[in-house]
Amino acid sequence: MPGKAAFFDVDGTLVRTNIVHAFAYYAMNEGSFLSAAVRTAGTAITGPLLWAVDQVSRKGFNELFYRYYTGMNEDRLRLLADELFTDKLEKQIYPGAYDLVAEARRSGCKIVFCTGALDFSMEPLVRHFGADDLIANRMQFVAGVATGRVVPPIVEGAHKARVIRDYCVEHGLSLDQSFAYSDSASDYPMLAVVGRPTAVNPDVRLRSLARSYEWPILDLR
Repeated sequence: MPGKAAFFDVDGTLVRTNIVHAFAYYAMNEGSFLSAAVRTAGTAITGPLLWAVDQVSRKGFNELFYRYYTGMNEDRLRLLADELFTDKLEKQIYPGAYDLVAEARRSGCKIVFCTGALDFSMEPLVRHFGADDLIANRMQFVAGVATGRVVPPIVEGAHKARVIRDYCVEHGLSLDQSFAYSDSASDYPMLAVVGRPTAVNPDVRLRSLARSYEWPILDLR
């Protein structure tokens, strides 16, 4: 009999933080005060543009946003990822997140975090929860320096659904018996592709969709 998995979005679903918070932490701690100020100011100036792009395309937002990592040192980023978890991320885990993951594990699910965040940012969280696997975006590094490009394909929206479907095939898991959890309507494809979707801390659009399809709605806050 095929096994099953539980696919968890992370930002907004299990934790309060998002990819912007992670970048801000890296920018403030990666190099000199001047370089940190320049990176932070650049992000703030283009904030309205990023918001507008995100309304149209989550993929476009990711491609644009991750360009801010250009020139950052890979070793330093990986070191800072552990500090980010200890200083910020661990404190922002929703109180009910532990029980939700534990419940999925008790039901016999393989625990997989599926997120548009960068893999090195998520790895300490994966270890903390004892998750079995991670599907995340990967920054391209050349000679230990970030190019600002994400290794394709970008993990977002419809591609999350394709990744989950392929993952189940590769690992001999039943897609119909698997679970998915997310807070955002942008993850509708991810939720719709599995047999057991759940809206967690849903935004307005996802709450409406969940009610229409009679999906469970949870609030971990």
